[in-house]
Amino acid sequence: MSDMETVEEFRARARAWIKGNLGPQQPWDLSQNCDSDEEELKAVARDRGLQRKFFDAGFGGICFPKEYGGQGLTHDHLRAFNEELAGYEYPSRFTVPTFTPCATVLLEFGTPEQKARHIPAILKGDEFWAQLLSEPGGGSDVAGITTRATRVNDERGDGWLINGAKVWTSRAWWHDWGLLLARTNWDVPKHTGMTVFILPLQQPGIEISRIERLSGETEACQEFFTDVFVPDSDRIGEIDSGWTVGTRWMYHERVGHNSPYVTRPAGLGHQASAEGPTVVRIARDGGADLEDPSVLELIGEHRALDIVTHELQRRIANAAASGYGNKDLSSIDRLFRGVAKVRQATIALDLAGHAASAWTEEEEGATGATGMNFLMRQVVCIGGGTTEISRNVVAERVLGMPREPSGDKNVPFKDVQRGPKRG
Repeated sequence: MSDMETVEEFRARARAWIKGNLGPQQPWDLSQNCDSDEEELKAVARDRGLQRKFFDAGFGGICFPKEYGGQGLTHDHLRAFNEELAGYEYPSRFTVPTFTPCATVLLEFGTPEQKARHIPAILKGDEFWAQLLSEPGGGSDVAGITTRATRVNDERGDGWLINGAKVWTSRAWWHDWGLLLARTNWDVPKHTGMTVFILPLQQPGIEISRIERLSGETEACQEFFTDVFVPDSDRIGEIDSGWTVGTRWMYHERVGHNSPYVTRPAGLGHQASAEGPTVVRIARDGGADLEDPSVLELIGEHRALDIVTHELQRRIANAAASGYGNKDLSSIDRLFRGVAKVRQATIALDLAGHAASAWTEEEEGATGATGMNFLMRQVVCIGGGTTEISRNVVAERVLGMPREPSGDKNVPFKDVQRGPKRG
């Protein structure tokens, strides 16, 4: 530990390298939205190159262990680097879900061989990872999954055949690997019969379809698995212990960009220029009177929600890094973020007025984007785990309130009703 570079020395080295090797922050660093698939694939290639650039300079995986290609430094070192990175380009597509939850789950539950194979590849920019959790018929009940993993031993070796479907996987069409939760035992209660696997996504037997949303975006995907062979060496954790892995997986998912394993410019989520037009510009373009106290009150509320979100995330991240915080505190952030973003979208629509209700391409500007953001506002309450699930987690695991009654407790999963009763 005495040989570790001090935070001040590390900061100075990082500042000099960043200024000498990185360009300015790009508009797509936060939204990751591109106008075409061709542009997106170029952006993906650019992120691979940037991640390799970070790695070669000794800034890849700052808090990842040295034995797996990381720098083995502290969260204070990562915080210093993220602060110096503000305003500069960075490989945004590697943050979530590749670094977290996927790489963090590998670190926590993977075998030494799995970690040695994949963590260095991730840190070098060679592997993008997707998380395969949600299913078409599962809603928010992760433990209700029906994607099946069946044990086989044939000419391909000892392994599993995966059959089923996953959905709402962000940008799976160009990802390299996936972290998948599957049902391996139907004769036990639903929380005790699942297992986690890793598998390459671009292979025969996996069909990936794009989902077009109301906004026209097609970043979400659905995956269909037909007799996809996965060697047992690509199983994460013990057989039928997928819920143990899964609860930590979902914890890391909720932590998201606040993870001590994520390299991301400090304050990026609060830079209006990266997210789009400021709420003041929206109000001005919509014809609102900026001297009106009611207008100023809405602008102030919008800004206050930004500040509280930022400080809440910082406090929860510090608690997670220290090891003293409740492991489910991330659900508080998840819940507040969803509620706050919905409220902010509503405030922006109120400030934009009728200009956000209908517009031409020439007139789109700040208010046009505001209208679409309002229509899509509930997405932030669904993606990455719903706010309703977060309410349950906060109530039961943070506040210690009694668990909701469940009709499937101690019932073999094969006997659990999945759909409306007939007859």
